[in-house]
Amino acid sequence: MKHYAQPIAKLIGQLTKLPGIGPKTAQRLAFYILDSTQEEVEELALTIKDVKDNINYCSVCNNFSAEEVCSICKDETRDTNTICIVENSKDIVAMERTGEYKGVYHVLHGSISPMEGRGPDDIRLNSLLSRIKEKNIEEVILATDPNVEGEATAMYIVRLLEPFEITISRIAHGLPVGGDLEYADEVTLSKALEGRTKV
Repeated sequence: MKHYAQPIAKLIGQLTKLPGIGPKTAQRLAFYILDSTQEEVEELALTIKDVKDNINYCSVCNNFSAEEVCSICKDETRDTNTICIVENSKDIVAMERTGEYKGVYHVLHGSISPMEGRGPDDIRLNSLLSRIKEKNIEEVILATDPNVEGEATAMYIVRLLEPFEITISRIAHGLPVGGDLEYADEVTLSKALEGRTKV
């Protein structure tokens, strides 16, 4: 970094904080930005600011949304009696790509991970309980990631929902253990949905 002017070094440093961006990729991106026109750079900066300023959590499912209620929760053709629980909003995109799932979602925005200091109070479980108490929910599908944290979260939710008379299922492990839902292909996710088992 000492070979770069301070503003360039700072930009590279900020870019390396992005997931999946190493020092070499950060350098390439920094020089791409430097070679861009003033208008292109300003448009990029404004777009990033606009996302932070105007995207909030859906008041129903916690998905990222530009409105109070997201498009999925607004969709009257969805089966509102079935809730698929996912860890992050990007997992909804993965599930929707399959074209198989017609219910609604609940986004936890994380998973239980004692090693990282995240407990049940750090993810959005209270709003899930409120939905289940208020709505006529028939099935909850656990679609947390098939890793240690995802499994711990799923098991905690199973215990949490035991008092309710609803079907609790877990997507089948057609997904690789230790993998992330967002990287699974449509066929694997479709098979995982079809082969979900009652918990």
